[in-house]
Amino acid sequence: MNDDHLYRRGVGVMLLNRERKVFVGARIDNPDDAWQMPQGGIDEGEEPWPAALRELEEETGIKPELVERVAQCTEALRYDLPEEWRARLWGGKWRGQQQHWFLARFLGSDADVRIEAAEHPEFCAWKWVEPSELPDLIVPFKRDLYERLLRDFAEYL
Repeated sequence: MNDDHLYRRGVGVMLLNRERKVFVGARIDNPDDAWQMPQGGIDEGEEPWPAALRELEEETGIKPELVERVAQCTEALRYDLPEEWRARLWGGKWRGQQQHWFLARFLGSDADVRIEAAEHPEFCAWKWVEPSELPDLIVPFKRDLYERLLRDFAEYL
């Protein structure tokens, strides 16, 4: 039996700068020291790559023309929310997210990152980090997904 209906459809972007460091943002709604890469939902009728560019711009202010697609995970990756979070996120409708992940190159400068310009800000701070740091920065329930991304995109990192 397919359980895809239990997971919110989403996208994520591992964005690399010229030094091959990865963009991460600190979520406004998480008081812990947790950082994540840009990610979000896919709208009805939207394809994954355009959704990824939209989410990236909404969360970071980075314009699509400053982003070059490098690679995509061969399959959608899932994570499950902790049980105690499910009721308060997305109205309890989903168990977690099933995401299409992309690796992209950032062609702009740090001045092009404008998290404060977001209509509905998700990040209160941002930075560039070494890819190997990602699993230690993310909330524990997404750690396996981030480790998988590092393996899948290793040849580019």
